[in-house]
Amino acid sequence: MQESGEMYLESIFVLRKKKMRVRAIDIVDFMGYSKPSVSRALSKLKADLYITVDREGYIELTDKGLGTAEKIYERHVVLSNMLIALGVDEKTALADACKMEHDISDKSFEAIKRHSEKLK
Repeated sequence: MQESGEMYLESIFVLRKKKMRVRAIDIVDFMGYSKPSVSRALSKLKADLYITVDREGYIELTDKGLGTAEKIYERHVVLSNMLIALGVDEKTALADACKMEHDISDKSFEAIKRHSEKLK
């Protein structure tokens, strides 16, 4: 999956934690993207079976989508917390974690995660 698809899934996941139901307009507002861009991305995610959209336009993550979203969200949290613990300011840590979460290998991420758990 491409980084942009992961970002959409993570955004849906975060929005679902904040509110009961998510529509495309919520994603537009949250991500700051245009309606057509969000519509195209959601169509792709739906075609690839990462989400479903009901008749009222409410978006749900499928099991496949939820698994991917949880993985990306966990990486974001662990990496940003690690950077903050290293002394990086929060704004920079969040921005850098967002970039890193999509490219880091599973092996490297698991090592960072184990190390951060030892520090707790």
